[in-house]
Amino acid sequence: MTVDLDRRTMLVALAGAVAISFSPVFYVYSDTNPSTGAFFRMLYALPALALLAFLVRKADTRSSRTRWTAFGAGLILAPDMLSYHSSMIFIGIGIATLIGNSQVIIVTLASWKLFGEKPNPAILLSLPVVIIGLALISGIADPEPYGEDPVKGVVFGMMAAFFYSSFLILFRYSNRELAPSFSVQLDATAGAALGLLVLGLLPLSSIAIEPLELQPTWPGHGWLIVLALLCQVAGWLAIAHALPRLPAAHTSFAVLLQPILTLVWGYVILHQEGHSQNQVIGIFLVLAAIIAVTLYGSVSSAEAD
Repeated sequence: MTVDLDRRTMLVALAGAVAISFSPVFYVYSDTNPSTGAFFRMLYALPALALLAFLVRKADTRSSRTRWTAFGAGLILAPDMLSYHSSMIFIGIGIATLIGNSQVIIVTLASWKLFGEKPNPAILLSLPVVIIGLALISGIADPEPYGEDPVKGVVFGMMAAFFYSSFLILFRYSNRELAPSFSVQLDATAGAALGLLVLGLLPLSSIAIEPLELQPTWPGHGWLIVLALLCQVAGWLAIAHALPRLPAAHTSFAVLLQPILTLVWGYVILHQEGHSQNQVIGIFLVLAAIIAVTLYGSVSSAEAD
């Protein structure tokens, strides 16, 4: 890859990261509950993805089994999206996004168990740091912590990280044939939309999840359409295109940019301020752990030991 091509690819990745960093802001502006916002961001993305997938259909040589695997990955993405949007309500968009991105640690540990990829010390040491950070963010040590219900926010955030980790593992497996990203993302998004529809119609009020509202309201759904097209389609497709073509260090930077920018948007755009000192310390601990794993974490095959 030439320097100019590498630079252009990096710009595509950064543009994608910037785009998806705004998705929580658009969701808050939509003024919809988590079930509704998560479902419609997927539903509104489907027509655009279907059109793009149709244009590259001849290059999509996947088997039906592989397609269903991508669809199944989308079904796992459904509870991730529902948990993530719920976490934003309880603890703010910045912290919810940060906790969700702790999936880099979970994915690495899962790969150790499933594929024998032994993590290095940077990864293993990050796990207790994240646990301490999450405990501080939850506000258990504060009389008046920030957030509508920070404990629920952390719980939903960790659920999102778990399901997102599971989604990523299966989603990567589903595209071993290196099909066009349009097609694979269409299958996964369709699975997520179906999963969110089912979850949204279930009686989940006992765990603080409101039911899905199928009647569109304006201008709320206008913001969800912007979210779907700018973030769910354009942003993720840009990242899906660029990351396999970039050096590892550049990839790590692009991935880290999204949660950091979302933290900034929470303060600057939505004025989500007033975190306690302990919560701020927790934020920095989790962020530091994610940075350490993303930049310095590595794995080795168990057979090599």
